[in-house]
Amino acid sequence: MSIPQSGGGPIEHHDQLAQYLSDGCKPKEDWRIGTEHEKFGYCKDTLLPLPYEGDRSVRAVLEGLRDRFNWSPVMEGAYIVGLEKDGANVSLEPGGQLELSGAPLETIHETCDEVNSHLAEVKSVADEIGVRFIGLGAAPEWSHEQMDLMPKGRYKLMNDYMQRVGTHGTQMMRRTCTVQVNLDFSSEADMVQKLRVAIALQPVATALFANSPFFDGKLNGHKSWRSRIWRGLDPDRTGMVPFVFDEGFGFEGWVQYALDVPMYFVYRDGQYIDALGMSFRDFLKGELPALPGETPTLSDWADHLTTLFPEARIKQFIEMRGADGGPWRRLCALPALWVGLCYDQSALDAAWDLVKDWDAETREAWRVEASVHGLQAEVGGRSMHDLAREVVTIAETGLATRARPGAGGLIPDETHFLNALKESLDTGKTAADELLDRYHGDWNGDIGRVYEEYSY
Repeated sequence: MSIPQSGGGPIEHHDQLAQYLSDGCKPKEDWRIGTEHEKFGYCKDTLLPLPYEGDRSVRAVLEGLRDRFNWSPVMEGAYIVGLEKDGANVSLEPGGQLELSGAPLETIHETCDEVNSHLAEVKSVADEIGVRFIGLGAAPEWSHEQMDLMPKGRYKLMNDYMQRVGTHGTQMMRRTCTVQVNLDFSSEADMVQKLRVAIALQPVATALFANSPFFDGKLNGHKSWRSRIWRGLDPDRTGMVPFVFDEGFGFEGWVQYALDVPMYFVYRDGQYIDALGMSFRDFLKGELPALPGETPTLSDWADHLTTLFPEARIKQFIEMRGADGGPWRRLCALPALWVGLCYDQSALDAAWDLVKDWDAETREAWRVEASVHGLQAEVGGRSMHDLAREVVTIAETGLATRARPGAGGLIPDETHFLNALKESLDTGKTAADELLDRYHGDWNGDIGRVYEEYSY
């Protein structure tokens, strides 16, 4: 989850809302890659999730990273709730999932080095206190009640609200993990093309990275239960945002969508003020019940944009949100996929050609089928396996054209980061399929085997 935004002055006219988004435009030479990934922590002996407090806890991990690896703490009152260093931050999801939000970096070589360094640091701290971490899209066995709600004001408000809307909101907060990538755009037209490709092909990422077939200690009937959870959350702020494909869509179209999404909070002086279900439109008029007579700042607008959760979203960059958290070796494949598709114009055009004739019903059908069947999904007589193969081929071509070398020039480009996905395409098996094979095979139905064999 995002941290509070800062630095924005008062909103004096409506055009500032779209201008805030437009200010994210960057020339191609300044485009960067920001990778985020979440993982579950648990006690090695009991296999129970980490509480916030205690010798073996989320707090102990954060403090260990702070003390040993020179991260600066992020505090909320008396609680350490995150860390910052060199443009990156470590934060907490509502159930204690540990998230790395990486610095904006130029190549996937760099972002993968960052991921590897972070996981090595976390493992070093965790090993000393009897803690382990695992990359899955959903908690395999733990109940809602077993997972502490982290001491952040934002999460308390969200927890209350999620119990009143949708059906799966509290499951999302405490019992899911994802891997994401944030990418830049150069202009409004570039943003529109990238966002349309991102929304339409997000189900392909869901299928390729499906890694949550277990929930509540049993099979759940989906390859990506995390994706299923998002389909049952809050329809006001989730989904495939079909208006993105309307003629004339641009920054102002996103503004109008965001203004109609009910608010969660306003952040003032280190406190989250309850604005649940209230209207940012009213806030602009000085009529917000939570702060009567007060009008918002651009920081309030930036905060509100972080409470929109569609399959891909824009802030001052585009965030790809459709993939399950996964094993160490697959984390770098997600940025590779999207950078390959989006950072070379010929690849982006080819990706758009794949999806430009789809209607909203087709896009939604792919979303649903991907969560249930993964690579075995079919829509309109077309298989996800074939679609995903085309998408990965386009991404590979895009990365080869980018030709960003690594290892001091010994590696000519970034294409090898797609190898985990190419392996899935060759075998027809994603991480979820591998888990199911183990469950039905040598695990003999014992989901608990996942901890020993799939932890970092």
